[in-house]
Amino acid sequence: MDIPADFSASLSSVIDTMAPISAQIWDAKYRLKDEAGEPVDRTVEDTWRRVARALAETEREPSSWEAPFYEALRDFRFVPAGRIISGAGTARRVTLFNCFVMGDIEDDLGRIFAHLREAALTMQQGGGIGYDFSSIRPKGAAVRGVGADASGPLSFMDVWDSMCRTIMSAGARRGAMMATMRCDHPDIEAFIAAKREPGRLRNFNLSVLVTDDFMRAVEADAAWDLVFEGKVYRTLQARALWEAITRATYDYAEPGVIFIDRINKRNNLYYCETIHATNPCGEQPLPPYGACLLGSINLARLVRDPFGSGARIDEAELAELVTIAVRMLDDTIDASGFPLEAQREEAVAKRRVGLGMTGLADALMMCGLRYGTPEAAARAGDWARQIERAAYLASAALAAEKGAFPLYDAAQYLAGETIAGLDEDVRAAIAAHGIRNALLTSVAPTGTISLLSDNVSSGVEPVFALAYTRKVLQRDGSRREEEVTDYALRLFRAKFGEGAPLPAHFVTAQELTPAEHVRMQAAVQRHVDSAISKTVNVPEDIGFEAFQEVYLDAYRSGCKGCTTYRPNAVTGSVLEVAPPADAKPAVAAPATTAAGLLVRADKLIGATYKLRWPDSEHAMYVTINDIEQDGVRRPFEVFVNSKNLEHYAWVVALTRMISAVFRRGGEVAFVAEELKQVFDPRGGQWSGGRYVPSLVAAIGDVIERHMVETGFLVPPSSQQRVAEAPATTPLGALCPKCSQPGLVREAGCLSCLHCGWSKCG
Repeated sequence: MDIPADFSASLSSVIDTMAPISAQIWDAKYRLKDEAGEPVDRTVEDTWRRVARALAETEREPSSWEAPFYEALRDFRFVPAGRIISGAGTARRVTLFNCFVMGDIEDDLGRIFAHLREAALTMQQGGGIGYDFSSIRPKGAAVRGVGADASGPLSFMDVWDSMCRTIMSAGARRGAMMATMRCDHPDIEAFIAAKREPGRLRNFNLSVLVTDDFMRAVEADAAWDLVFEGKVYRTLQARALWEAITRATYDYAEPGVIFIDRINKRNNLYYCETIHATNPCGEQPLPPYGACLLGSINLARLVRDPFGSGARIDEAELAELVTIAVRMLDDTIDASGFPLEAQREEAVAKRRVGLGMTGLADALMMCGLRYGTPEAAARAGDWARQIERAAYLASAALAAEKGAFPLYDAAQYLAGETIAGLDEDVRAAIAAHGIRNALLTSVAPTGTISLLSDNVSSGVEPVFALAYTRKVLQRDGSRREEEVTDYALRLFRAKFGEGAPLPAHFVTAQELTPAEHVRMQAAVQRHVDSAISKTVNVPEDIGFEAFQEVYLDAYRSGCKGCTTYRPNAVTGSVLEVAPPADAKPAVAAPATTAAGLLVRADKLIGATYKLRWPDSEHAMYVTINDIEQDGVRRPFEVFVNSKNLEHYAWVVALTRMISAVFRRGGEVAFVAEELKQVFDPRGGQWSGGRYVPSLVAAIGDVIERHMVETGFLVPPSSQQRVAEAPATTPLGALCPKCSQPGLVREAGCLSCLHCGWSKCG
């Protein structure tokens, strides 16, 4: 293709102008405002200056570093995690750290509730937390001295879950939690099955700590003991337990799997800590009271000659940016507050940072590579190697200037498996100067900051959608539609024109095989000393054995964990009792009143649907009756019945109002759409493979489904890939914050494509 003469100007315009969704997210989440809500940051450049100034203040000569820090942030080349962008340089009492793993839970009632208090304090300041519940004795075990049986770890997880519902993280969003349990704990089967119960543990992500011994037992179909404090409680076949883990994930997307022995074996700090938990999204395996802060190199901004024959990332530019980013993250440790003193001591003793990448998929497309191919994996792995190399060299130079991290032991550190794999000159620099930061690299979910950064692809994930439509709420209450396009797509259009056909390497997550997802994760993991948060999307119709193979592939490929997502119908979904699939009964045309209202006949046809909701012990039964008008069945009235009288008054009022609207005739499909937009601040539930934000929304779902099945409403078209003229269709489930259909699962975390809401904070 020929390059238009004005392409440079077009490219500059694209880069220098924030997309509307990016501007909205900046204003809502990261722009500093005073107590009255008036902006302090007038532009996004002001935000960069605020962050650069705050981090530079920890340096001996702040004026020497503020400008380099600003240049790294400018144009979203280096993107610190959201906690840093929103909190640095403000007077807010929040932490700049994203990730925490809390202290080991002693098997003692008083200490358990002391840990609950610590969790609440941490989430209050904005931290996501991880806990290993393997240390609590199993259900039914004797509690010596009180003559009682233990209630087990899951009962205490319920307490944590309840606490999380009442704590607003950093005053703006719910906290995120990860719970882990060893694969040999006696209650592991209950842990695996916990989320089959509607509404249970909805504030937790769950992961099983899988050991190498267990994987060998699965391979050999050997017996597997469930043990606590040396006592064997039960023995089962390892494959049976493996099937239970993978079957649960196949059915409702959890638990994830963490290969814990591999994590500890490859940990640079193997000699002074043992890890058995991670932060909520899994990219940071951490010891008790461990904390880590995050930041990402935006690869999409660094590609030179995008879509051209010389498309590349300049190694010298990348190394220079990584060097500045490592210094900024190291300074953040000193600039940040901590919810607990134990967390501060742990962070300062080891000075962990998590430098990762975002925009990988966009960068690959701009270089003419199809995500998931061996060539793309090799290129991604090489970029990760360059980041790793530059980061370790930068940290060694910082150690020469400021000193190594306090727990640095030269002989043991250099003997670590990860360090042994570094280039000789990097090892020599560490040997000469020590190293400032014990661990340096991690790939986090970057859903919100990727949207902020002009909608580049998230983390190491493929592009979820090249283009989609979102509805923007106006001041007068109306909504306008706008197209949201991927960063690489906009550059391609700027270079080749709006109507240019897309090359084959423009792929989205739904078009990839599971093996291609795993290939990319494994390629990057080889050069990441912590871990990677990534979701392997699999098709709904994948066979169970093929699904299990995804996890085995991840283990054999050297990954430290595996998280999958398969569209599925989970416990609590709307179950329907549909009428027989016979010919439509003959129904007389409806009469109307003088006011034009439809008149009820003596006999109507309809259907009753069974609906379960977590907060209600008894099911609800939604009955929808229809009439026929001009050859079309249309809804006429709605009834909802239940043994639970708690909702009686508002349900009667709601159904009478809906029925009154139906009897007016005309276009009534909006009723279901409006109900589906209602969300409950206490949280919704997963239903039919997507998130339903409230009981009212669930009723709206039933009504919409009924209207589709009776032919009154045309079903919404399925998502289509952007072709020559990109389709712009709504995506995903309804977001609990903005109530728009754009909730997707990427990088092990639920996030909204419209407003940037993230379950992981």
